[in-house]
Amino acid sequence: KPSSSLPAGSQLPCFHGSSTIRNLKERFHMNMTEEQLQLLIDQMVDGSMRSITTKLYDGFQYLTNGIM
Repeated sequence: KPSSSLPAGSQLPCFHGSSTIRNLKERFHMNMTEEQLQLLIDQMVDGSMRSITTKLYDGFQYLTNGIM
C-alpha cells in the first residue's frame, strides 16, 4: 500500500492546486483496507482479462514486438 506521506509543500508545479493530493489519494485507494484492496485488484484483473481491448492490445504487442 502506498505511503500516505505525499509531497505536500513541494515546489513542483504538478503538485500545486487543492485537488492534486486528494486525487492521488483517491487513485491509490488510501481509504481501503487490505482486504478491500485485494478484492478491488481481483476485480480489475478479471475485468482486464475479459476485455476485448486487452486482447487486441496483447495481439498488437505480439505481432509488433514478440511480446505475449
